[in-house]
Amino acid sequence: MKTFRFLPLLLLFIVASCDSVQVYSDYDKAVDFKPYKTFAFMKSGIDKVEISDLDKKRILNAIDQQLQAKGMTKSENPDLLVNIFTKSREEISVNQFNAGWGYGWGYGWNPYMYGGQTTVSSSTEGTLYIDLIDAKKKELVWQGEGTGTLSKDMDRKDEIVNNIVTQILAQYPPALPKEKKK
Repeated sequence: MKTFRFLPLLLLFIVASCDSVQVYSDYDKAVDFKPYKTFAFMKSGIDKVEISDLDKKRILNAIDQQLQAKGMTKSENPDLLVNIFTKSREEISVNQFNAGWGYGWGYGWNPYMYGGQTTVSSSTEGTLYIDLIDAKKKELVWQGEGTGTLSKDMDRKDEIVNNIVTQILAQYPPALPKEKKK
């Protein structure tokens, strides 16, 4: 009876782990991020990104929503320029499942094993980088990176992109170290 109480929690953990995103960020520690109130997308950089225009639009819309939720506004004369770039790689998984004994050698892999099954699966892992550049100095001040498994399922693309962008921009502005007491 007690195990049924933990079942929903276990299922939630399994579902959440399928959509896990690894997120990192880096920033210039000499920069004060408080004055940055406006942003614009850096068209020249974004045009070079080699992904579909639909995926670019999804990413830019998600970034726009997240920055506006942080109180920033789009501007023709921005404090920050936003640039993105992406990387992807195919991951191949080969799993061998062997059942039974193999000529007296016991369990474990051997070339004479019978009853085995091999499965091969592939997935695409993508990394999205979001660069925030000081518009006046033309210097990178913050970079966020998120890596996760991509999907070709049309119904999930918006959800996945929003999740990755949200997690990346959750780290902006950086938490500055507290001033030391004298």
